[in-house]
Amino acid sequence: MFDEYLHVGETTGRECLKNFCKLVVEAFGDTYLRRPTADVCQSLMRMHETVHGFPGMLGSINSVSNNDIKVLNPSTLFADQCRGRGPTIQFTANGRTHHMGYYLADVIYPRWHVVLKTSCPIGERRVLFAAKQESARKDMERAFGVLLSRWAIVKGPARFWYKEVITDVMYACIIMHNMIVEQERGYVTNWVDDEAGSSSSTTTSPVTRGLPTGFGAVLERQASMRNQQDHTQLMTDMIEEVWNRNRRR
Repeated sequence: MFDEYLHVGETTGRECLKNFCKLVVEAFGDTYLRRPTADVCQSLMRMHETVHGFPGMLGSINSVSNNDIKVLNPSTLFADQCRGRGPTIQFTANGRTHHMGYYLADVIYPRWHVVLKTSCPIGERRVLFAAKQESARKDMERAFGVLLSRWAIVKGPARFWYKEVITDVMYACIIMHNMIVEQERGYVTNWVDDEAGSSSSTTTSPVTRGLPTGFGAVLERQASMRNQQDHTQLMTDMIEEVWNRNRRR
């Protein structure tokens, strides 16, 4: 509807959009796309434990395209943790101490120690856990919904051919979304932090010792993240933790 008013050709409009998104990322990416610090992780875990009843929860992961495993394998989400650069996390569930935070996911994701999937809803405990887990995961769907409603360019087919340009468009939308969230923080993240003192989740910055982590240690951490036995233990402990917390209410 602005074509006649602006008198800008389609090619020129696309070029301006491409340059705008690229410069937004260059100017504000370090501030609004930064990795979470230990304090931010602590706040996230405390919020998820208070609101959803999941100690040690860092957030949710979801893939809306392709295959979830193919998306997760090349992801840099756990890169800092593998290299020993991520915050040190500790939480208690079902009386057992765990030393690795996790993300909620659906059943298609692999059985990794850092992934807490929906449990097969057989029995009262598992039915309750599945309901709570799926309810908490809706935060991710709401976040995507807000992003789609706020930026129309994300809703339709990609308007560029090259992945680098499409990436800049997505990052620019996320950056501007985070700017808005920062301005409206009191309204968007309004939750009661009365249980901060009784939270079972803690996180601290890693202690740097001597030389950078060797490749062997990186492989060891990666194997620990993908340990299926630890995943099973985490699932068992969280099912019991959610059940016991619900009974105490």
